[in-house]
Amino acid sequence: MISRRESLWDETTAKINDGLAMSNEKITYRLHAVQRMFERKVSSEEVRYVLETGEVIEEYPDDTPYPSCLILGSYKGRLIHIVAANNCLDEEIIVITVYEPDPSEWDLECRKRI
Repeated sequence: MISRRESLWDETTAKINDGLAMSNEKITYRLHAVQRMFERKVSSEEVRYVLETGEVIEEYPDDTPYPSCLILGSYKGRLIHIVAANNCLDEEIIVITVYEPDPSEWDLECRKRI
């Protein structure tokens, strides 16, 4: 039997892999994400684009209160990682943090940690 957590996780990864159906999806930014976006000069437009077009490269199904994942995307040639969760009960994507991957910590494609 599939648990509620597994069901939420499946929905999260399916939404992200399908572009999140962003036209109907609310995006909520955690304070940490807003601070990092400001520090790193990442706009909400860039975040939305990466959420719509990015690829899930790591999964965190045991995160609480919602399962989350690491998304890799590119906006005008700039690689961006976003950690986001799906609160499907409120139909919102929660952006937890946003950053440019450090080349010393990631492979050349920024998909796998080294």
